[in-house]
Amino acid sequence: MKAARKPTRRRQQTLRFTKMHGLGNDFVVIDLLTQQVHVNERLVRRLSDRRFGVGCDQVLVVEPPQSPEADFRYRIFNADGGEVEQCGNGARCFARFVRARKFTTKELIRVETLAGTIDLECLAGGRVRVDMGAPILAPERVPFSAAQAPASVYTLGVAGRECELGVLSMGNPHAVLLVDDVTAAPVATLGPQLQRHDAFPQQVNVGFMQVVDRNRIRLRVFERGAGETLACGTGACAAVVSGILRGLLDADVKVSLPGGELEINWSGAGHSVLMTGPATFVFEGQIRL
Repeated sequence: MKAARKPTRRRQQTLRFTKMHGLGNDFVVIDLLTQQVHVNERLVRRLSDRRFGVGCDQVLVVEPPQSPEADFRYRIFNADGGEVEQCGNGARCFARFVRARKFTTKELIRVETLAGTIDLECLAGGRVRVDMGAPILAPERVPFSAAQAPASVYTLGVAGRECELGVLSMGNPHAVLLVDDVTAAPVATLGPQLQRHDAFPQQVNVGFMQVVDRNRIRLRVFERGAGETLACGTGACAAVVSGILRGLLDADVKVSLPGGELEINWSGAGHSVLMTGPATFVFEGQIRL
């Protein structure tokens, strides 16, 4: 009689990660330069879960570049598991992470994203300036199904009301509403209604902007796949561009978000949007998969 076979134990893999945030917009950063893990929707949802996982708004992945002109490849996954094109707060964290891990000693770092290549410049005091590229204003490239000709403001019917929106892409789609008081803005109700509106085939990030003066705004953002976050870098860029196009803002603007302040500069058509702000390490960890 043959002896019974012992069941084989499945070997568990350990994933190392770093928790970071940019003005409270928080991330789990995964290095795929020195470890091999298949990042998929299931893993992202598990890591992002604030009760049963690590907890974050987005998961950021560091990979080798596909182009010889770039230093790294930068991938972004929302908490719902969907991969997205761009994240400004995450880009600043990405820059500090690769330098802290000594993957590079460069102060100016070129990284590939789904939205194209961007430049990250590490400054003193843990601050990072990101060249976010020129805003995309053509509706079909946002993408946005506009019933009007290209304009600085569009009118869109949402849940029985007419909304005036600035619409553009910073590598990801944004709709910007002007409000009198950002504290009282209907972010929790109007945000998700606009995010899923049929006029935005890839959904949209929704910003609620209060103009304080020509060089300062207050902003709250309802993000695709994450809900309202404490800060949104691309949302801050989009809001400033929209405010300038409406004639309300000058080229240099401080953006006050629930998590802190960003500095945005845009000199107009044909120029890149520059975003400057902090990036902070929280802790290191590992999790068994």
